[in-house]
Amino acid sequence: MEPPLSTRPIRYVLKWQAVATLAIAAVGGAWAGVHGALSAVLGGVVNLSACVVYAFLLALARPVSAGGTVVAVFRAEAAKILVIVLQLWLVLAMYKDIVLAAFFAAFVVTVLLFRMALIARD
Repeated sequence: MEPPLSTRPIRYVLKWQAVATLAIAAVGGAWAGVHGALSAVLGGVVNLSACVVYAFLLALARPVSAGGTVVAVFRAEAAKILVIVLQLWLVLAMYKDIVLAAFFAAFVVTVLLFRMALIARD
């Protein structure tokens, strides 16, 4: 079994999500101070961690048919969505000084960057 984070598409996506998160954190920090930067980092971390969960669940699956592969992908995607929803709730409920513009900017950009895995080749 290949380690889940060793595949090129996942590494590619995680790298670009991290770069985008740091760039948005720099802009958010310049615009709204430390809370803006931290909010952007938290927005990016929500999707970075969900992407890691997705990769691990796909690596655990051992499908033997096309149907099994589809089930594994749906299971990993469902877990990813659950992790995102739980982390969004946790951050929004616990961090009282959140800068919503920075948080959601990083969140949305990293969600869109996950689709880059489709263009990355093994």
